Amino acid sequence: MTINNPFSRKPWILSVIILVVIAAWLLSGLGTTPSDEASQSPSTDNQNNRTQTASTTEIPLATVKVSQFQTQPVARTLSLYGRTAPNRQATLAAEVSGTIEKLLVKKGHNVKAGQALVQLSKADRELQLKRAQALLKVRNQEYKAAQSLRKRGLQGEVALSQTEAALVEAKAALRSAQIDLENTVIYAPFDGILESLHIEKGDYVGIGDPVANVVDLDPLVISADVSERHVNHVFKGQKAAVQLVSDHQTEGTLRYRASVASANTNTYPIEVEISNPDMRFTAGTSANLELLLETKDAIKMTLQCWR
Repeated sequence: MTINNPFSRKPWILSVIILVVIAAWLLSGLGTTPSDEASQSPSTDNQNNRTQTASTTEIPLATVKVSQFQTQPVARTLSLYGRTAPNRQATLAAEVSGTIEKLLVKKGHNVKAGQALVQLSKADRELQLKRAQALLKVRNQEYKAAQSLRKRGLQGEVALSQTEAALVEAKAALRSAQIDLENTVIYAPFDGILESLHIEKGDYVGIGDPVANVVDLDPLVISADVSERHVNHVFKGQKAAVQLVSDHQTEGTLRYRASVASANTNTYPIEVEISNPDMRFTAGTSANLELLLETKDAIKMTLQCWR
């Protein structure tokens, strides 16, 4: 019995079927690969984890603070370095020659204006004064007699003029004797401190020789220099904050500002005075000055404003 096989008569049909199966198998493998599946699996897990984290974590909100600011006056100041100095000082000299007879005040002590400080020997000056007084009395009588004779026509004009000149000369001699006697005592010219004595008892001094120094420390003066940039903001009567080297703080008043700059430093000297009634603050020490130049309204910002 013969079995008819359709593929034996048409073998191309079998070939077509095999090709179709192979093509289907190949096409099914192009969609996914093992490596793609491995890479996609962690990514999918990470996305799931991030989704869960985002759902459980709350995003913090920004804190906003509102502050109100008001303008307030702000001072612009100028800081300077200065040194203290006496208000005034004087070097006393002998106006007559003679021997130092007595020192009436010790150096370093306070003195008053007109107080006697040094006594020189009077020598014969008192006798010269009495002589001048007696001579003046004679010259005055002679002049009166000459006037009487002139009125009666018994004396000429020339004789009267001569007696008048003699009278004037006698008056001058008397005044000179008085001054010489007064100058044997040396007086303080103003209230202050007898800073130094250049003589001792028994010394001989000539006319013009220095005898003593007197300083006035009330008010105490602070000298400083202002640059040309700030000089137009500095004026007489301006208030200044003062800090002495002893840390004492007080207020002073500007009493002097130079009109011409120093040729060496190109700065303008100024003087600020402070009260020193008991003269306990000394001259020659350092001091800091702070001058108020101007005041403007402004908003003051602090670090707390930004926190």
